[in-house]
Formats: sequence, structure tokens, C-alpha cells
Amino acid sequence: MTESVSITVDDKTIVVAKGANLLSASLANGIYIPHLCYMEHLQPAAASCRLCFVEVDGRSGPVPACTVTVEEPLTVRTDAPAVRRLQKAGLQLLLSVHRVECKNCPANRRCELQRIAKFLKVGLKPGKLAQRFKQPEIDASHPCLNYYPNRCVLCGKCVHVCRAQHRDVVLTFARRGFDTVVGCYGLSGSSAPSCRDCRACIDVCPVSALLPK
Repeated sequence: MTESVSITVDDKTIVVAKGANLLSASLANGIYIPHLCYMEHLQPAAASCRLCFVEVDGRSGPVPACTVTVEEPLTVRTDAPAVRRLQKAGLQLLLSVHRVECKNCPANRRCELQRIAKFLKVGLKPGKLAQRFKQPEIDASHPCLNYYPNRCVLCGKCVHVCRAQHRDVVLTFARRGFDTVVGCYGLSGSSAPSCRDCRACIDVCPVSALLPK
């Protein structure tokens, strides 16, 4: 029988399985924490989007909820001022390299960036940060997909599901820093049908940065 642990999140007591992921447990109990990169089956968590911060009693400073394994009773705050400052700063950094064209984007009204901005009560603008976009606007090098680097939030979900679906890695991160993109390699015309029949990367993208040709 699975051992249970009681935790308190924003004054709400919930019972979760010992060893559960804090972010996953919170979401399952109706407690929303902004996040982009978390995938339940991916362990350890990527923790790359730096949005799911929470405060946990006994720990110094906010920590990403996706990196916390519940082994004992915890008291958690998801709405502490320090948490909100980090989340808003992280969102603004994403928006500084994100082409905001919601009306023309297939992800409009189901976009995670829109959801996070609404939840944090901030506009889809980078604030005082200068915007920096990548060229070209569309990478059509993949035989089956078009990639929009200025929509991409580099959550890594497409890379992870691609690795899970295919024996050979097709999608991967390329370049560094602000120039980082999702690229494809090792894909010839003969291997294109496997991608053509697989929409895993398209379906998992939270911002429609990958679309079928």
C-alpha cells in the first residue's frame, strides 16, 4: 500500500503519495502553478523554464516546484511576493524573445504563455527589456515541419517526446544562449515518413512553434 503524506499548499491541506512531485500534486489538486517545461514522465525534471517557483518552509528562498519530491509533510506558498517577482521576471525574459502575434497564431486562446500572463495579471509585453528576434522567422529545413523560432519558448517538450517516440534523435537543441533553437539533424528523405505519421512534437508544443507543412 502506498504511503501518504499531508502537505499544506496556500493554506489548503492535501494528501499525496509519498515520493510525489510537488508540482504534479499541486496541479492534480486544482492548485495552478505557472509552468512550461514540466513533463510528468520525465525524471529528473528539466526545470528549465524557471516559472514554477514556490516557497517551502525550511528552505532558503524560492525553489522550482518540479524539483521537489514530497517525502515528508511540507508547508508551501505559491503566491509569496518573492515567487511572483521571479515568475514575472521569467515571463518578461521569455517575451523579450517571443514574437507576440496572437491573432495570427494557431495557439491563440489555448497558449500557455497567454494563460500564464493572465494568471500573473501582466500583459504580453517584455516590460523594460529590449526585444531580440532570430532569423529566419521560419525554419523550413525539416521535410515535414515548419519551425517558428520566435514563437518557441525552448521548453524542450518536443525534444523529449521525439526521443521517446523514435530510435534516432531527430529534434535537438542547437546553438547557445539567446541564439538557442530547436533544430533537426540526421533526417533524410527516407526517414521523413516516420515524422510525417508522428505529430507528437506538434501536439506537445505549448505555443504552436512547430506546425506541419
